[in-house]
Amino acid sequence: MVMVGGATRLTESGLSITEWKPISGALPPMNPADWERVFEQYRDTTQYQMLNRGMTLSQFQGIFWWEWSHRLLGRAIGFLFAAPLIAFWIGGRLEGRLLPVLVLFALGGLQGFVGWLMVQSGLSGRTEVNPAWLAAHLAVAFVIMALALWLALDAFGWPRKASTLGAPRWSAAALMALVFAQVMFGALLAGARGGPAFPDWPTIGHEWIPSSAFGLEPFLRNFTDNHAAQHLMHRTTGYFVALSALAIAGLAFMGGTGAARAAGIAVGVLALCQAALGVVTILLLDPLALALAHQAGAAMLWGTAAVLARAANGSITP
Repeated sequence: MVMVGGATRLTESGLSITEWKPISGALPPMNPADWERVFEQYRDTTQYQMLNRGMTLSQFQGIFWWEWSHRLLGRAIGFLFAAPLIAFWIGGRLEGRLLPVLVLFALGGLQGFVGWLMVQSGLSGRTEVNPAWLAAHLAVAFVIMALALWLALDAFGWPRKASTLGAPRWSAAALMALVFAQVMFGALLAGARGGPAFPDWPTIGHEWIPSSAFGLEPFLRNFTDNHAAQHLMHRTTGYFVALSALAIAGLAFMGGTGAARAAGIAVGVLALCQAALGVVTILLLDPLALALAHQAGAAMLWGTAAVLARAANGSITP
């Protein structure tokens, strides 16, 4: 779901469907008249008028299917979650876990609503969705991912044996906070189409600290519209993530045991690979395949950090 969402953004497909119909929208256009209607709606958007004027119906269909697939996956996830939830609830098999499971289900509904607000932010006056709404949409996705993974591990009783990290127990939560911040800065950068803006490394525009960073007023605009500031924050946070993960991995390798040790080493390896992939993505001008791989790496690192936090701190349920 996250990967299709990333491809939808990077292919500029997110504004191709201008309506939010949670039920009837599951069906795509079924005949030429339907296609002409949805294409006409897209032609009213600022994105079409400023970037894609003259686009053919066939070209429109190329971006439409990305957005439709993303929404269809969301609907499928909701159904595949709700059906067993009802069955297990009626069967009394959610004792001790009902509240977090219901929270997870509610977050899924919230995610769909935030996604629609994100689309609305780009339909008029912009050629893309508002990067802040894009970051919010991705934030809810990552919260869902971490909570779902934690509850799944809890359901399977993992870890089955006590283990030690070798590093302070709070370091796992601190790493998750850093990874989350890094992902949000990355979402703001991608949302503003800023990936290819500075294709040099380790400098940014051949400066260690770009002089154009934080030059916009009001100050918060720099996080949504200033590519130099976005690169600076995304890269700097990435360095902190990599160094912190490597420190945890080193301590886990030397003094950890069991599941916590394995997870600690894993976050170090993944963080190092993710940092290297980020650098290559920058230098090659943000090609779609590498950008998606970089997003996948972020999701894997986030999930592994959640596993590490569970191994180091135990369960959230009685």
